[in-house]
Amino acid sequence: MFIQTESTPNPATLKFLPGKVVLDEGTADFRDAESARSASPLAGRLFDVPGVVGVFYGYDFVTVTKNDDYDWQHLKPAILGAIMEHFMSGQPVMTSVSHAADSAAHDEGEEFYSKDDEEIVLTIKELLDTRVRPAVAQDGGDITFRGYENGTVFLHMKGACAGCPSSTATLKHGIQNLLRHFVPEVQQVEQIV
Repeated sequence: MFIQTESTPNPATLKFLPGKVVLDEGTADFRDAESARSASPLAGRLFDVPGVVGVFYGYDFVTVTKNDDYDWQHLKPAILGAIMEHFMSGQPVMTSVSHAADSAAHDEGEEFYSKDDEEIVLTIKELLDTRVRPAVAQDGGDITFRGYENGTVFLHMKGACAGCPSSTATLKHGIQNLLRHFVPEVQQVEQIV
């Protein structure tokens, strides 16, 4: 098994491509070992590597975030070994579909917007799904819609995007400008943690 690695704009996060589907649909974001172990054998293995502080799954990739006190040169072999061991074991990535859905629901929270803004929100979501999320997934992360209120779009950043030094520029210059261009009602974009 050959696992490719790619750097991300976030120096604390690396993207690992195992050459297999990781999650058939959606994403999963783990920020602590306890939630990881209960929902995903692979994430549990990765959190066993000293220095790992975050694990994120996309369709065909795993991003791993490290503590600043650790060096990728020392972590990378252990992470590659954990990913390879997991896929060779035949265990599922997630313990059950409901765990994945529960994890996503917990991370996402409830969307908020006025019924009067439903058409605007549908356009915003379509733009995010077709133009923003594919590009962000290439960097090992994900951005999801959380709400719209008084001209402000609220987004949640996950994976390599969470805590990335360039995430503010991505939000303000990239996504905000794109949404303003196609949806004149949008005045600004804010991140929700």
